[in-house]
Amino acid sequence: MTEKTSVSILGASGYAGGELLRLLLDHPHVEVAQTTSERNAGSYVHFTHPNLRGRTKLQFVSASDLEPCDLLVTGLPHGSAMERIDQFAKLAERIVDMSADFRLRDPASYVTWYGKPHTNPAWLEKFVYGLPELHRDQIRGASYVSGVGCNATATNLAIWPLFAEGLIDDSRGVICEVKVGSSEGGNKSSDATHHPERSGVMRSFAPTGHRHTAEVLQAIRRTGSTTEVHLSATAVDNVRGVLATAHLFVKPGVTEKDLWRAYRRVYKDEPFVRIVKEKTGTYRYPEPKILSGSNYADVGFEFDERTGRVVALCAIDNLMKGAAGTAVQCMNLMMNWDETTALGFPGLHPI
Repeated sequence: MTEKTSVSILGASGYAGGELLRLLLDHPHVEVAQTTSERNAGSYVHFTHPNLRGRTKLQFVSASDLEPCDLLVTGLPHGSAMERIDQFAKLAERIVDMSADFRLRDPASYVTWYGKPHTNPAWLEKFVYGLPELHRDQIRGASYVSGVGCNATATNLAIWPLFAEGLIDDSRGVICEVKVGSSEGGNKSSDATHHPERSGVMRSFAPTGHRHTAEVLQAIRRTGSTTEVHLSATAVDNVRGVLATAHLFVKPGVTEKDLWRAYRRVYKDEPFVRIVKEKTGTYRYPEPKILSGSNYADVGFEFDERTGRVVALCAIDNLMKGAAGTAVQCMNLMMNWDETTALGFPGLHPI
């Protein structure tokens, strides 16, 4: 029997950490060695993640009790991993960091979008940005892979084929509205996330300046595009899910057939991207609801020929394709396993 790869999860008590643990408990090549939580150290993980009751006897430990492992997944708040990355690298040869600490290549971008300098910029070039649809070849066999911003993931997957195929008029810019569920705020409550305040809302919380804008800019700059990106975020009354609705303008002469060719060419071999653009039926366009618990990204578009405007859409589960699911997808690539291992769940309907 082949020896399994030992994986530990640093910061496993959050929602993304719980999803990661759920996935890894069913991963045929992985043994979950340790899970950490300072607040819950000593308690069984199912006290925090009740859906895992009966599935594991693991208990949370303090980060100071972490032992060496084959691969470490870190799920700490922004700013924590960059401070301790040298320590983490001594514990594991491979690291997937789900925070924002190593997503951006340019250290100056951390000042612009996160309000303070990166404290360990030499590590930025060691990490590969962890969106397989854009960086699969670099992720395969890599030692260090970053997480992805959930809103950036939805936006990038919605618009990437249009930029990859050179169809967009750079002078017009990209305007994207992302509608997000409450789990994006994490499992620490605040005045804004208290149920009487959060329930039933359609609340704009980042009309401008959303941090994930930096990841979208970083992606499209790879194509040589100089266009600007304007990202806005609105909280809606869902627990899970992101729906990105992006508005772009194509170059003169571009037709709807050109758009179809772009999406089909770029995504034809992607195991987790589905093009959803139907003429009839209830689910004609991407919807996050039916993706809950899955690693799929549903992508679609509509084209206004009169104005040249494309409305590009992408729906994901923010805790899965926007966090834990993509982390496992990257882990599979890093270890040269089948990319889809442990990620086959398609979501539920009805839900």
